[in-house]
Amino acid sequence: MLESVKISRRQSEIRQALAVLVGKETPDENEVRSIGEMDAEFQRNEIRLRGALIAEDQERRDAGKDLETRGSNEWADLVGQFQMHQVALCLDEGRALNGPTAEVVSEMRSKGGYRGIPVPWGALERRAGETIASGIFDPKQVRPVIDRLFPDSVAARMGGQMIAVDQGLLEIPLTTSSVTAGWAASETGNVAGPTVFATTERTLSPEQTLGIQVKLTRQSMKQSGDALEQAVRRDIAGTMQAVLDAAVFNGAGASGVPLGVIAGQATYAYGTTAVSAAASAAAFRAVAATFIGANAANGPGDVKVLMHPSTWAFMDAALITGTAVSEWDLHLKNFPNNVLSTLATLTAGSPDTSVALLATNAGGVAPFVIGAWGGIDMIRDPYSDGLSGMLRLTALATFDVNILRAAQLHLLTALTVE
Repeated sequence: MLESVKISRRQSEIRQALAVLVGKETPDENEVRSIGEMDAEFQRNEIRLRGALIAEDQERRDAGKDLETRGSNEWADLVGQFQMHQVALCLDEGRALNGPTAEVVSEMRSKGGYRGIPVPWGALERRAGETIASGIFDPKQVRPVIDRLFPDSVAARMGGQMIAVDQGLLEIPLTTSSVTAGWAASETGNVAGPTVFATTERTLSPEQTLGIQVKLTRQSMKQSGDALEQAVRRDIAGTMQAVLDAAVFNGAGASGVPLGVIAGQATYAYGTTAVSAAASAAAFRAVAATFIGANAANGPGDVKVLMHPSTWAFMDAALITGTAVSEWDLHLKNFPNNVLSTLATLTAGSPDTSVALLATNAGGVAPFVIGAWGGIDMIRDPYSDGLSGMLRLTALATFDVNILRAAQLHLLTALTVE
C-alpha cells in the first residue's frame, strides 16, 4: 500500500477520535492530554502526507501510463484464457469463477448490464490444440474499434466488419461532398469555387436481440470435463454464425430482425441491375467496370461476389462455342473472390433466376458493418429441464446491420440459371 494512503487513513482515525473527545463538556486530564497529542500527530502527518504525495507523483505517472497502454493486447490475453466450462459450472452448480475468467466477467459487468454471466466474443474462437474442422472460429482483429466476427461466415468473406458498441446508438459519418478543383483560365482568373463539406450518417441501433439456447445433459456435465469447453463454444458460435449471416443479407427489417443488405437494397439505395438474361461473365464484368469507374475498386480482383451455387453450376456448364472454356472459367479469371451461398436467393420459375451481390472494400472502409452491443449474456434457465437434471443455457446478443458507402455495393437480379 502506498505510504500516502496509510497516512490518509491514520488522519481519518485521528479526526474520528478527536470528534468524540471535543464533544465532551468536561474532559478529564487524560482526555485533554490525548487531544493535544493527537493534534500534534495530525500536524506532523499533514507534513508527511505532502512529502509522500510528492515522492509518489512519478510512480503515479508511470502507473497511469501503464494503464493507458494496456489496451487490446492484454485484454486479448485474458480473453484467450477465458473458460466456457467455468461459466457452465457456475450456472449449473453455483461454482465460483476464478482466474482470468473472473477478471473478464468483472470487467464486462463494469461496462454494461447483464442479467446472466457476460461472455466476450473472443471466447468463441477456436483454441490451439482443438481437433475440429479447419477454418472455424479463428477471429481476426481488423482495427482497434472493430470487434471479432466469425471469419468463416459469409458476412466476413464478403468484407463485412463487426463494430463493438458499449451502449446507445452509434453514428458513422460519411463524406458526401467532393472537393472542386480546376485551372485558372487566365493570369487573373479564379480557380474553381469552394465546395461545402457535407456528411451523412449511418446509424446502428440496439433494437434487435438474437437468442441461442443450448442444452447440457447431466451426463455430459459429469463425463466431458474440459471437453465441454469446445462443445459449448462450437454449438453457440456455429448457430450464431448461421443465423447472423441470414439476417445480415436477407433480414426483413421487421419482427425483431435487422434489415439485410440484399433484402434492403431499395432502402439502402445502392445500385442494382436487372440482368434478365443468362448468368454470364459479361454480366459481372459490366458491373465491375462501374465499380472501377467510381474509384471504389482498383480492379476486378478487389471485388467480392456472392452468388447462389446454382449460378456457379450453370456458368460452369455453359461452354463458349467451339471451346472447352466455360463462362465460369472466364468469370474466375477476372473475379477470384467468389462466395457460394444460398444466401444469394434463388427464385423458382420458368426459368429459375437468382441474385448476386458484388461488394468491395474501398480505402479500408467495409461495404457494410454489423454492430454488436457488449458481449454475450449467458443466462441459466433452472426450471424448463429441471426434472431431468439438464442445464439449459440461453445466450443473448444484440445486433444491427447497416451499409456504409453505397458505391461499394451492387446487386444483380434476374440472373437466369437454367
